[in-house]
Amino acid sequence: MTTTSETQASAAEITEILDNHRVVAVVGLSSDPNRPSFQVAHYLQAHGYRIVPVNPGCREILGEKCYASLRDIPFPVEVVDIFRKVDAIPGIVDEAIAVGAKVIWMQQGLEEAASALKARQAGLNVVMDRCLKIEHHQRHQHA
Repeated sequence: MTTTSETQASAAEITEILDNHRVVAVVGLSSDPNRPSFQVAHYLQAHGYRIVPVNPGCREILGEKCYASLRDIPFPVEVVDIFRKVDAIPGIVDEAIAVGAKVIWMQQGLEEAASALKARQAGLNVVMDRCLKIEHHQRHQHA
């Protein structure tokens, strides 16, 4: 059995991800301003990240064109931020590996060890059960 510590990014890796990867595909991004995915994406956008919405039900969110899947994005993405149910994670991780993403980020409340291990074995960094917005804010509030 794989433990979370074997697949979870370290604090130093999370800082490196936040500082060096600026293109974030937000899978499951909602157009509803009250949803956590929208709030996280809006925050990241306000802090200089390029947000790439992945939601087949929308045309545009936060002024950015929506894509139906990671495979439909015509340029490289670095971080795949997942706001979907756990059962969708294996497919998203497979797509992320296929498109050459660098990081799988499973938002707070999401963990999927088998997918995390698969992503790690493919050379991706993995963050589970953490909020990108909170992690960024904690590291940059005094900057």
